[in-house]
Amino acid sequence: MKKLDLYILKKFLGTFFFAILLIISISVVFDVTEKVDNFIDKDAPLNAIIFDYYKNFIPYFANLFTPLFVFIAVIFFTSKMAYQTEIIAILSSGVSFRRMMFPYFMGAAIIAIFSFLLGGYVIPPANRTRLKFEATYVKDKREVGLSDIHMQIEPGLFVFLGKYYSYQEKGDYFNLEKYDEKQLISKLSARTVKFDTASGKWHLSNYMIREFTNDIEQVIEKGRELDTLIPNMKPADFKEERKYFEMMTNPELNRYINEQTARGVGNLEEFYIEKYKRIASPFSAFILTLIGVSLASRKVRGGMGLHIGVGIALSFSYILFMTISTTFAINGSMNPLLAVWVPNILFAIIGIFLYHKAPK
Repeated sequence: MKKLDLYILKKFLGTFFFAILLIISISVVFDVTEKVDNFIDKDAPLNAIIFDYYKNFIPYFANLFTPLFVFIAVIFFTSKMAYQTEIIAILSSGVSFRRMMFPYFMGAAIIAIFSFLLGGYVIPPANRTRLKFEATYVKDKREVGLSDIHMQIEPGLFVFLGKYYSYQEKGDYFNLEKYDEKQLISKLSARTVKFDTASGKWHLSNYMIREFTNDIEQVIEKGRELDTLIPNMKPADFKEERKYFEMMTNPELNRYINEQTARGVGNLEEFYIEKYKRIASPFSAFILTLIGVSLASRKVRGGMGLHIGVGIALSFSYILFMTISTTFAINGSMNPLLAVWVPNILFAIIGIFLYHKAPK
């Protein structure tokens, strides 16, 4: 690396982290103002507010705003360099525009790796603590869960559940069917099923067990209560808590998607979107850096204000495209992988066009 590379890299990372620090400070102030009444009403301990909530709030929002502030940081300091005629001096000294891009992409790579590690491994455990705090001291718990559940928990063993109540860890109209190839050999039915965290067993009420000995005969057992172990069935399988996928690290998210897909569970679009977004979002740092440099390297009469205005407009356009495409994916109208990458593909085309139009 040369002095020029270090100069640009220092400006890039310095501007980016300063912008992130500034927006996080503003976000914390607004969040405290919005939630202070909840903290007081529910007697939230100061220690929990600082270390359980805001310590985990900061990395979450820092990563959320990363693509936007990569773009704004590049636009800001590059347009300032162009306004001070530094870009013209660099290009006139024999450094090609492509070579000048090297420290920019190095900075984008550092931010992309930082964002990927945060989003995939650091933030999910922090979200568990943050969302638990919100459920306790900010928002009232809501009974959420799945309805009309049909899943295979292991080969030949199928579960059917009418409704599952997440916070009670209780379900209604439970059926467990066991098959030998296509032949039904036993069926366990119960009016309610509830998980006992102490014993790790499921408590069934008003149950009936039917064992099919052949095509005609069957053995029936009935009772009011039964505690039993059910293999590969746990309460988490039936939960659809608010932002549940945000509490999973990358390996946990991949494992969950594979398990639910094998069991025949549908409505996994949000989990797929989260999985693909954790790669697409860091990668967007390269695309937005390319657009920012190509756009801001030209000295124009409007100065920095024009560059920053265009940059903010493009940033919000990127966010708008991402929101629209992911909404289509959640509704099942678009493939989740395509939905997440459409904004990157579209803005990569814009970046290549602006690169060819940039002063060389």
